Amino acid sequence: MMKKFAMIGAAGYIAPRHMKAIKETGNILVAALDKNDSVGIIDSHFPNADFFVEYERFDRHIDLLKRKGTQIDYVSIATPNYLHDSHIRFALRHGAHAICEKPLVLNPHNIDALKIVQDETGKQVYNILQLRLHPSIISLKELVANEVAKNPNKIFEVDLTYLTSRGHWYFTSWKGNDNKSGGIATNIGVHFYDMLGWVFGKLKKNETHLSQADTSAGYLEFEHAKVRWFLSVNYEYIPNNVKSLGQRTFRSITVDGREIEFSGGFTDLHTESYKHILAGKGFGLEEARNSIEIVSEIRNQEIVKNESDIHPFVNKVI
Repeated sequence: MMKKFAMIGAAGYIAPRHMKAIKETGNILVAALDKNDSVGIIDSHFPNADFFVEYERFDRHIDLLKRKGTQIDYVSIATPNYLHDSHIRFALRHGAHAICEKPLVLNPHNIDALKIVQDETGKQVYNILQLRLHPSIISLKELVANEVAKNPNKIFEVDLTYLTSRGHWYFTSWKGNDNKSGGIATNIGVHFYDMLGWVFGKLKKNETHLSQADTSAGYLEFEHAKVRWFLSVNYEYIPNNVKSLGQRTFRSITVDGREIEFSGGFTDLHTESYKHILAGKGFGLEEARNSIEIVSEIRNQEIVKNESDIHPFVNKVI
């Protein structure tokens, strides 16, 4: 049966992937909200969707639909990070399930509070943790599980490097405000931390070696992996051979020196996420908790000087 969706954050960068996912899973977007009105992309997917720029009118519209017999089944949330908690609550209190972009929330205590509302309403909160559905990451998880079965004490050596260049606009927008985005590690790293915990087990150690407006780096130790990580939106840190190809993004994960190829396939992962959610297999509050705990610690802990576990790219910065 076709499900009815509403969306909050229809003008954002990631919103078209949610619209595409709703359409490709055979469902319909009934109403959308964004304070910015550059939302012509809606015409490519759901030209008959009602659109609002004021939260109050959107709230009233959803309530009126319900009273007239049109219940919204899901609310897709693609708003700035610090608003996720509020918009998830909106969905639940209107009798809809919530599908929220990463990070689900900024702090672990927000998960505890949402669980109370979830239990009160009987509706579910789902987080887009798309790397868990990437074929290369699924294969990696299987490889790790097989190795650990043979050697329960196996520890993998992992380097995570993610550079995604952003212009001056980034620091003027909400993404450049740590109180709204959670900072670099939260904004562009949270789904990587989720993936690492999913593959390598329980977190044992968390150190931050570098924390700047455009760059963050550190060390994570999981049950079966030691991870050096480096994240940045600064183009200058991208390797020269990548720059020479005209590319502005560099994404690399090595496991025991072997590169894990996962550069492709990202554009379809939202549709796969929606398929899982609609089949009752989505990732809920507890699945999101580990990554939220990691980024919260990174954001709030002191910088550690640790030369032995430092990511080699840190030398580009200091």
